[in-house]
Amino acid sequence: MEETITKESKWKKEEEEEAKIQIYKYVFGFAEAAVIKCAIELKIANVIESHGRPTMTLSQLSTALNCSPPLLFRIMRFLTHRGIFREETTPENLIAYSQTPLSHMLINVAPLLLLENSPEIVASWHNLSAKLKNSYNNNENSDLVVPFEVAHGKDIWSYGARNPGFNRMFNEGLGCNARVITLPAILENCGDIFNGVESLVDVGGGNGTTLSVLVKAFPWMKGINFDLPNVVSTSEKYDGVEHVGGNMLDFVPKADAAFFMWILHAWDDEDCIKILRNCKEAIGENKAGGKVIIIDSVIDENEENKMVTDIRLTLDIMMMTRSRKGRERSADEWTQLLINKAGFSRCTITPIPAAVPSIIQAFIS
Repeated sequence: MEETITKESKWKKEEEEEAKIQIYKYVFGFAEAAVIKCAIELKIANVIESHGRPTMTLSQLSTALNCSPPLLFRIMRFLTHRGIFREETTPENLIAYSQTPLSHMLINVAPLLLLENSPEIVASWHNLSAKLKNSYNNNENSDLVVPFEVAHGKDIWSYGARNPGFNRMFNEGLGCNARVITLPAILENCGDIFNGVESLVDVGGGNGTTLSVLVKAFPWMKGINFDLPNVVSTSEKYDGVEHVGGNMLDFVPKADAAFFMWILHAWDDEDCIKILRNCKEAIGENKAGGKVIIIDSVIDENEENKMVTDIRLTLDIMMMTRSRKGRERSADEWTQLLINKAGFSRCTITPIPAAVPSIIQAFIS
């Protein structure tokens, strides 16, 4: 018995000692994103990529960036320690740097990272506690508090409508997420979900980036990009894509299938039901094979890949900062929403390999 107590005391002491170090990870949790944002603003990855050789010495890199070598060394040391760049030593015993898959990604997803680390978005995270404080004693209006609105006085859509620079950054960030990360995974692994679909309405399609990729991949398909008027009014023209302005809570343009990517998680079940019923009306009750295709997270806390689970849970908190009642859903919650509440006959959930979201399909018949 005494030996057991001694072991437990030892484990507790070890955990306490580890916690003293681990706590700094959270104290400086913002630092990693800030340094990566710095690397993007300096275009470090772009410069190394265009250098013409696999490696670039510290001296060459600092000259190209017009940066102090000692300061740049410290930034690069931080980033190479995290595997974002690779540090090497030249035959002349000089420090040099080369690209990694992560640094290549920095070039492609820079708009997304700049969006999520913009002052407007970060301010909403810093007001997260306001939402929870207002929910004390089950206040029936607790969901009306949105941290983004607390920070800026307007919801994210109204703010974007009045601030063209933010609106452009928002659409570019979401567009690059679709173009670089999500869509390639869908097309490589699950492109057959578009078989037989001659017209597709992308509901909440933003500036049309997603749909432009899809109609290019499936040229038999006509695309309808549907979003708020202030969003589509600034969208560029794409072959095979028609831009339509409107509110998904009021109607959805007619098509063979409706498509949502990272949209329905922003709405509660009540509004999702309205939107999905509008989709059913747009598709037509008698349309053979008519369906809704949803690209969204499916929370599974038993997921083997803990990093994917962490991202999905982070997205769930993100929805608390931007929307009134938005949230990520589990497989059971998606099934309940689509079949029991919105009235679809059946639904399927298909994980996308090496991706955060899944493909959720809801069928009319």
